Amino acid sequence: MAEGSGTVAEVETSFKKFAVHGDTKATGKEMNGKNFVKLCKDCRIIDGKNVTATDVDIVFSKVKAKTARVITFEQFSQALVELAPKRFKGKSQEEALQQLYGLIAGKEPANAGVTKVAKAAAVDRLTDTSKFTGSHKERFDETGKGKGKIGREEVPDASGYVGAYKGQGSYDDKVKEA
Repeated sequence: MAEGSGTVAEVETSFKKFAVHGDTKATGKEMNGKNFVKLCKDCRIIDGKNVTATDVDIVFSKVKAKTARVITFEQFSQALVELAPKRFKGKSQEEALQQLYGLIAGKEPANAGVTKVAKAAAVDRLTDTSKFTGSHKERFDETGKGKGKIGREEVPDASGYVGAYKGQGSYDDKVKEA
């Protein structure tokens, strides 16, 4: 056995991890083409010279069932048999396959390039309610918690009187006098 070889069980574990990656409904028994390419990239089977993403796509299409959009572990193993001599030129089929297993064994989907939540000081400054002034300040209580509608809306005075009128509530008295 060549150094860097992995057992079929280790490869199957990696297969399952990649099969469920990014798919909440996946069982781990079947892998779609996107995850197959991801596995090949993350495990460095795609090296850009001997094996490209296109080669991997072609092999995936070749091993899957005609109408299926996923491959089983058996078909995955078949795909590795196809890819091994391409990746390790000049090696025997068996040696190449063992080295390919070595690349895959124990690997998990890498989250490289996954968008991180921006935690910038600018955002903190913009959302710090203690620094608000003017009418915006009115929308929050002392703790910085929003007041909701009360803090936001000008509550209309539906009493029927004009804002600056001083004799509010005196209408009935005037009517009785007359």
